[in-house]
Amino acid sequence: MSDSRTGSSTEHGPVRATVSLALIFASRMLGLFMIYPVFAVYARDLPGATPTTIGLALGIYGLAQALLQIPLGWLSDRVGRRPVIAGGLVVFALGSVVAALSGSIYGIIAGRLLQGTGAIGSVILALTADLTHDRHRTRAMAVIGMSIGLSFAVAVVVGPMLEARVGVPGIFWLTALLGLAGIAVLYLSVPHPPEQRLHRDTEAVPALMGRVLSDGQLLRLDLGILIQHAILTATFLGLPVMLRDAVQLDSGDQWLLYLPVLVVSLAVMVPLMFYSERRGRLKGVFLGSVAAVALSQALLVPEHAGLITLVPVMILFFAAFNLLEAMLPSMVSRVAPAGMKGTALGVYSSSQFLGIFLGGVLGGWLQQTLGLPGLHAFAAGLAMLWWLAALGLHNPAHLANRTVALDALVEQEPGEIRARLLRVPGVRDVAVAPEDATALIKVMTRELDEELLAAVLRGAEPSGDGATAL
Repeated sequence: MSDSRTGSSTEHGPVRATVSLALIFASRMLGLFMIYPVFAVYARDLPGATPTTIGLALGIYGLAQALLQIPLGWLSDRVGRRPVIAGGLVVFALGSVVAALSGSIYGIIAGRLLQGTGAIGSVILALTADLTHDRHRTRAMAVIGMSIGLSFAVAVVVGPMLEARVGVPGIFWLTALLGLAGIAVLYLSVPHPPEQRLHRDTEAVPALMGRVLSDGQLLRLDLGILIQHAILTATFLGLPVMLRDAVQLDSGDQWLLYLPVLVVSLAVMVPLMFYSERRGRLKGVFLGSVAAVALSQALLVPEHAGLITLVPVMILFFAAFNLLEAMLPSMVSRVAPAGMKGTALGVYSSSQFLGIFLGGVLGGWLQQTLGLPGLHAFAAGLAMLWWLAALGLHNPAHLANRTVALDALVEQEPGEIRARLLRVPGVRDVAVAPEDATALIKVMTRELDEELLAAVLRGAEPSGDGATAL
């Protein structure tokens, strides 16, 4: 397909597509996260509100996301990306309106559930893959990943500011507008892809689900993201209440605390991230961060009478959370076998949303049954369980995922193609996708012989000493 829209955007199309789709992704997550720091206090006065129903309202959207994320990705392969994304944004906006108009906790539960059925994250990533060349795709996915992290940080600060001015219903109305604005960006700014196809590096493949679900290393990472977001959701059920009751800080003013806490936590997190990458100490830093999450939750069990004791605990928690949030998807990408990255990330994403649901439901029930100390003690126990499971992780090698065109090898059998590519220094794993005339390879970037790889793809035969023979 070639028309004026695609032809005029050949040069800047991938950049525009990445920025536009990251904006859609981030604005949607911004709307979802803005109620985290304010909802537990606001919902206390609603008809039907108990800690359990408040937790259900906060976490219910995660259940819908967990159940629909992968199926909607598969649906977009059949009916197209744009209709699924637009439909998901409409449903997301409708759910926000339902929540904004609701005068009871049960109406907000219904609205949050409806918000969650707009589970289009995987479809946005698939459209990003359609619109970017293989060599640009990793960078595009990184931009979207960073936009999600930024949206969380902004939401935690902006949510209380907006609550003080327009209230929680106003936040839901703004969330609805963000959903509708996403539709405008989709049709006015996102280029039309020249073709749509299945991308194994970004999409879940049904035939590979069993292999991903039986991989012990990936399951440890899936458990990790589930527990991470269960703890996050449970924390926001208790922390805003603690800040209001114990520290006398109204929910509308709590951004004055969240802002410096997040800034300091990021200043702690970034050097640790660079250290783990450059020194090859991913596992050690990872285990230390999980232990820090457990410690921060244990330190929240006793009653805090002032900010002097509470602020360091908050910095510890958010620094560890942000570091793990950055490390986990990177580790999934490295651990997943060639050709299974998209499937592995699909299961990982569903685990994340399931954690949000479980954190809301269990956190609310524990708060109602055992109070805030019981909630944070349970969260600390979950983190220790995660730490024990993570002991079995291998320290992941610094492997990069690449997609290469088969060129002169396209007529050969997949087994022969795989054998040839594995003889190239630096290539560690290969999955051949004959339907696309491509191979997905995992490489050690520093060891990869780029010239030899290019020669092999042109039909040369790699010899044992790293040379080529025609």
